[in-house]
Amino acid sequence: MKRPVKIIVVGGNAAGPAAAAKAKRYNPNAEVLLFEAGEFISTGTCEIPYVLSGEIDDYRKIVFYSPSSFQEEKGVKVFVKHFVQEIDTKKKQIIVKDLIEDKILEHNYDRLILATGSIAKSLPGFDTQLKNIFTLKNINDLIRLDEYAKANQVKTSIIIGSGYIGLEAAEALVKMNIQVKVIERENRPLPDAEKEFSDEILKILNQNKVEFIGGVKEVEPVISGDKLIAVRIGDKCIETDFVLISVGFEPDTFLAQAAKLETGKSGAIKVDQYLKTSDRFIYAAGDNVEVVNAVTGKPDYIPLATYAYELGHIAGENAAGGNVKCEPIVKNIAVKIFDSFFTLVGLTSDEARKYGFEFEESFAKVRNLVSVMPGSEFVIGKVLADKSSKRILGASFLGSREVSGYADLISALIKLKVPASTLSKLNYNYTPPLSPFINLLSILGKK
Repeated sequence: MKRPVKIIVVGGNAAGPAAAAKAKRYNPNAEVLLFEAGEFISTGTCEIPYVLSGEIDDYRKIVFYSPSSFQEEKGVKVFVKHFVQEIDTKKKQIIVKDLIEDKILEHNYDRLILATGSIAKSLPGFDTQLKNIFTLKNINDLIRLDEYAKANQVKTSIIIGSGYIGLEAAEALVKMNIQVKVIERENRPLPDAEKEFSDEILKILNQNKVEFIGGVKEVEPVISGDKLIAVRIGDKCIETDFVLISVGFEPDTFLAQAAKLETGKSGAIKVDQYLKTSDRFIYAAGDNVEVVNAVTGKPDYIPLATYAYELGHIAGENAAGGNVKCEPIVKNIAVKIFDSFFTLVGLTSDEARKYGFEFEESFAKVRNLVSVMPGSEFVIGKVLADKSSKRILGASFLGSREVSGYADLISALIKLKVPASTLSKLNYNYTPPLSPFINLLSILGKK
């Protein structure tokens, strides 16, 4: 029988509930408490743009548990609107502000799991306390933006930043019949992608009447009263009904830093392979931690919900007495851009150069089905391979739904460290309505 321990989890999104539920499942004798500063727990984050667009018709559908249903089903005590202000590592105690009753509480722990996630990066001068400046990171952001757009019958918008969230939001706003301009610091959209793919994404934006303004190094808000009325770029002013800031995320490490836990170069919390921090009684999981990149073997910051969920399970089990290792992670990202899908797995060529790899590239553009079939469209792919070992370093794909499978297969081959030429030796299926006679991956492997 496992010994009784008191485990406290801080953070109620992907990693936190996963950690709390796993800890209680692994050690039923444990007392597990979960604290969340907001009013929601266990929410879908990746689904937020599709609620905004109306494809998911109610935000409540992406709130997967209420505090009471989570407690009843998982056996975890949940406290929402409870902000953890401080960790006293010597006393093994957290100091919590109950935002409902407006009082300070203290809770001791045997093991603590920090699942504080990430926060949206801000831009100087763009104060989200103003009526019409928004981010799109959580359910409250979604509700606020949706209510403002409907109440004020907005017609124009500016998105600052053209990363994954910016592009998904652009599509959602177009579906709401709102005119969209996207402002980007770099010269092309989705600047972290390979140039060939960014160029294609720019064409997709233009086809959908999204105006892209690239190479903008400085952008200033024009404020009147409690509202932004325009955005200034150089000597040009662009009027808009609202602005959405989408310039990336950074780890939320306020508590960790105050507790003097070690952080890495990315600013995220350093953890060992068991997700233990520099304090042996504190674990961390999710968008607030560094992981080991499976391609480089080095610490990396990869804030994705699927990984946060997996890391939460590992931290939860280990805090409850387990001994599970966190394996190195292959970055594997997918995003919908209007009627196309883009996937990126492993390293891009810029990242490969940064880490000192000498590599070869293979690029192809082919049809995803034989040309006589309805729905046959072009799909493009690019694979990078290390010159000396020939192993796959990364790949990118842009096309229809098939690109998800391509990325997952490449991810598996990266983990297995097989040579890129293996792609030409695999046996791919073929049926005219579903798959091509000669698979894109086979062509890339032969090249």
